[in-house]
Amino acid sequence: MMGRNETRLNASAGIASVAVALILVALKLWALGATSALSVAASLADSALDLMMSLGGLTAILYAARPADEDHAFGHTSAEDLAALAQSVFILISGAVIGWSAVNRLLSDSPRALADEGRGMAVMVVSIVLTVALVLWQRRVARRTGSRVVAADSLHYMSDLLPALGAIAALWISRRFGVVEVDSVVALAAAVMLVFGAFRIGKGAWDALMDRSADPALITAIAAIARDWPGVHGFHDLKTRTAGSRVFVNIHIELDGDQSLREAHAIGAGLRRRILETYPQCDVIVHKDVARET
Repeated sequence: MMGRNETRLNASAGIASVAVALILVALKLWALGATSALSVAASLADSALDLMMSLGGLTAILYAARPADEDHAFGHTSAEDLAALAQSVFILISGAVIGWSAVNRLLSDSPRALADEGRGMAVMVVSIVLTVALVLWQRRVARRTGSRVVAADSLHYMSDLLPALGAIAALWISRRFGVVEVDSVVALAAAVMLVFGAFRIGKGAWDALMDRSADPALITAIAAIARDWPGVHGFHDLKTRTAGSRVFVNIHIELDGDQSLREAHAIGAGLRRRILETYPQCDVIVHKDVARET
């Protein structure tokens, strides 16, 4: 279960994501009607997808914050991974549709002319400013909470920036030189970015759902804490798995078999507390074994 502060931070990022997506969808829908630009359509499709995924992500964040119960002894944080995996699938579909449309327009004998490029560029500039502000907040939250949903949402919004800049360039070139094909090229590049981003997000979520071990750097750091902890003669069976923003840690420590149960418990509890203080995203179970005689 996440702490209240982490839950509030993740929820704030989710609410901000939904609000920004709503604004962007409205602005880009108006810009598409004014310009008929495929690059704007690609950006609109991405923002509409952002809205749907942001709503799903916010729901997952709130569900993941629920405490453990009899049916979910380890909590509900895997809901974050399921939401992130769904995001990757929809991003992949969106990229494929946009790419197909861009290729069709490039191969067309009579490419569609663009209009009202100035208004379209103004809308894209506003969308970039809103997106940058949102991404900065999401990244701050993700660093503090480790939420995979917030991180995935941030990555997706970050991937919007280059296509938005490309859309501005395409609209400007169309207005200045009358070259409308650039619009389709920009849309195709945006589609490729979406596809690669989808695979990256999907892999992270899939690994977590398949109980892949935590980041090797984290495992090494936990091992170093255990190795140097007073009273610990050694350790073994350090195992980890990830679920959403949580990392579950199991470790067996070897203690002096002649000491009292109270002393052994104090050593194990102190080690667990230190790991949690250093890595708040962890859920730690410490097993106590008698050290082998040498």
